[in-house]
Amino acid sequence: MKRLESNLTNMLLSLTLVTLAAAALLGGLYVMTKEPIDLQKKQKQEAAITSVLPAVEGMTIAEPEQVDGLTLHKAYKDGEWIATAVETEENGFGGKFKVMIGFDKSGNVVNYEVLEHQETPGLGDKMTFWFKNADKQGQNILGSNPATRQFVVSKDGGEVDAITAATISSRAFLKAVNHAYNTIAAAPVEAATGASQQVKTDTIACDTLVVEP
Repeated sequence: MKRLESNLTNMLLSLTLVTLAAAALLGGLYVMTKEPIDLQKKQKQEAAITSVLPAVEGMTIAEPEQVDGLTLHKAYKDGEWIATAVETEENGFGGKFKVMIGFDKSGNVVNYEVLEHQETPGLGDKMTFWFKNADKQGQNILGSNPATRQFVVSKDGGEVDAITAATISSRAFLKAVNHAYNTIAAAPVEAATGASQQVKTDTIACDTLVVEP
């Protein structure tokens, strides 16, 4: 019996040491990779801001503002507000997604970039390009204003064609755009501060093949 107890104690001790070593290793890896990951996210955000705003020489971008849970990046030219990039998120078919949407000072959509998503490949993930296809005006929202065009899928009585077999993703995307527009419409415009940000971004996608209702 004493021999059994001794073996059990040794096994527990060994297991504890292995667990501690593994935890230390994982902690070290987290510390090593956190900074590069954070830098990559920052670069993606900066690239998206540049991509969704109008190409104006000498444009500056103010320090970000938090309004109604969204992040606003206001752009100025010679101290005059000319556009805003809005970073927002919404729940789609596969989970939360993040999108950067640019509006000019009249409220027209300049461009958008999907920063992160978990929508279904070949279906909901088409949101990355579907709503800015110049050859398909029924689905294209660029140049349109939510105040004069109903940013709701046509299936629900709106004026935007949903992604084929991905109505849930389409509804969520347009909801995010409307939220962004309503937020900047209500946000006061202040004097320019900060500096412009320049980079380029990619999108992130992952999910399993499931047809949405």
